[in-house]
Amino acid sequence: MHNPSEPLVRSAGVTMWRQIEQALRADILSGELQHRLPNETALAERFCVNRHTVRQAVKALADHGLVDIRHGSGTFVRDDMLDYQVGRRSRLAHSVAGARRIGTSRVLSWDAMPATPEIGQLLDLSAGAEVLCVESLDIVDSKIIGVCSQYFPLPRFAGLGALYAQSGVTHLALAQFGVVQFQRRMSRVTARLPDKLLAQQLGQAVSLPILHVDTVYVDGDGVAIEYGISRFCSAAVQVVIEPD
Repeated sequence: MHNPSEPLVRSAGVTMWRQIEQALRADILSGELQHRLPNETALAERFCVNRHTVRQAVKALADHGLVDIRHGSGTFVRDDMLDYQVGRRSRLAHSVAGARRIGTSRVLSWDAMPATPEIGQLLDLSAGAEVLCVESLDIVDSKIIGVCSQYFPLPRFAGLGALYAQSGVTHLALAQFGVVQFQRRMSRVTARLPDKLLAQQLGQAVSLPILHVDTVYVDGDGVAIEYGISRFCSAAVQVVIEPD
């Protein structure tokens, strides 16, 4: 931790509150600072600054999803990170169940659409083919952690939207079409900044990057059955790669 006997030094281009944020962030990420943060008075004494400066630093930590400010209770380090196990035959639902947490997908809409060239290529479709587009929210413990767009080849999966909305779980809906075995053909994970709408859906600041995960799944015969794009709050989900 930052040595409380050594006050921060003003340096060109780096404000005092930003230095405090960086010091607290390092303590949180290293595991040295857990559970509840010291109050503003204690932090102000530690860094030899006023409480307003501390308040700015803590707000920045909250904007980046590292802490929760609970008015009347204090400020707490977030410890509800979900490990999304990316394996050959696993989906997000398996990671949620493995963590003994309550999860579901809330389907917002579904509709048929012509496959774009990129989607058609990923799903091995011929030119002019249609796909079923399903828009949904991934919810864990009553909190939205992801915003998803999924594409399924038509006519094979006609009617899947309603079944998916009923079950709230993709692989259970796919099972209704005889898909009982599947595997991940590829996944790409990138960090991106969300637009205003996506940030609002995820309940985070637009300055906090999201995890953009796109994946292609195939059935037991190796036929592409789904292309999905998941946009996760990076303060709520971390991707864990599982070599097979």
